[in-house]
Order: sequence, then C-alpha cells, then structure tokens
Amino acid sequence: MYVETLNLVSKLGGRQPSPELPPRLDILFKYLNSGAADAATVEDEIWSLWMHNPHCRAEVVLDKAASDIAAQRFDIAETRLVGLLRACPTYAEAWNKRATLYYLLGRDEESVHDIHRVLELEPRHFGALSGLGEICWALGDEPAALLAFRTALRINPHLDTVRKEIDKLSNPLAT
Repeated sequence: MYVETLNLVSKLGGRQPSPELPPRLDILFKYLNSGAADAATVEDEIWSLWMHNPHCRAEVVLDKAASDIAAQRFDIAETRLVGLLRACPTYAEAWNKRATLYYLLGRDEESVHDIHRVLELEPRHFGALSGLGEICWALGDEPAALLAFRTALRINPHLDTVRKEIDKLSNPLAT
C-alpha cells in the first residue's frame, strides 16, 4: 500500500477533488496560497468544510468519534468510524479521522490505507499528507517522508511544523 500511496502523492497535482466536497474549498485554497488572507482563519475554515457532511447525522458521528479519540476511547471511536464509513464511503474527513486513530494505535498499514482513500477523495488534504510523512519518517523512509511533507507544504505553505520536519530531514546534522 505504501508504494501505491506514494505513487498517488506524486500525481496529486493532476487530480480533482471529489465533486461531493464543497466548491468553496477551491476559493479557500487559492486564498491560502495567495498570502492575501489570514492563513489561520482560512485553514480553520478549510477544516470546518472538511468536517461538514450534507447528512447531519454523519457530521454528529464524526464529531463524537473525534471526541472519543481525544479521550482515548479508541475502541468506541473505531466502532463509530467503521459504521460511518459504511454509510458514507465518500466522506473524506471520516477516512482521515480513522487514519489518525490507526496512527495513534500504531497500526501504520491501516492508517496508510485510509490516507490513500482520503487523498483519492481530497488530493489537497494537507493533514493526511502530513500524517503520511510522519509514518514514512518513523519507518525510516526519509525520501518518502520528504515527498509527503513537501507536497503538504505546497498545498498549505503555512504549515510551520511540516517546514521544521523538512528541515530536520534535509539537514540531519543541524538538529
């Protein structure tokens, strides 16, 4: 799955997001890269739109799963997310939340599988790309980590943490 996901990452620039995602995201990503707007505000709005789902029940379930993850009720969060993804298989942020859950549980292969699905649906998902970079780095695949981190930074140039990770990987003697 890693090779397939890295191949997908290398081709993200030519992919269109799912038509189910709010069209307003296109405008927000332009603002994010223009430097004309408050990056933190734009980023918050992007996350808010990613969390949105036309089925209000789906949004409630995702919010509960996120709360369960924060409270370390991982088994409950996984149950909620599995059910949610069965009902809404094109809900990119639900895939991202489950990828995050699997990452926290050390289930990297499953996390990468879900990241792959996120990126199929939303190729601009800088959060999923950052997570992929972390997994690749932890596995010792520094070139793959750099690819994921640099791709995330191209999408959102305001990711200071990602920029620091790139610096650490690019200049290992400087840390």
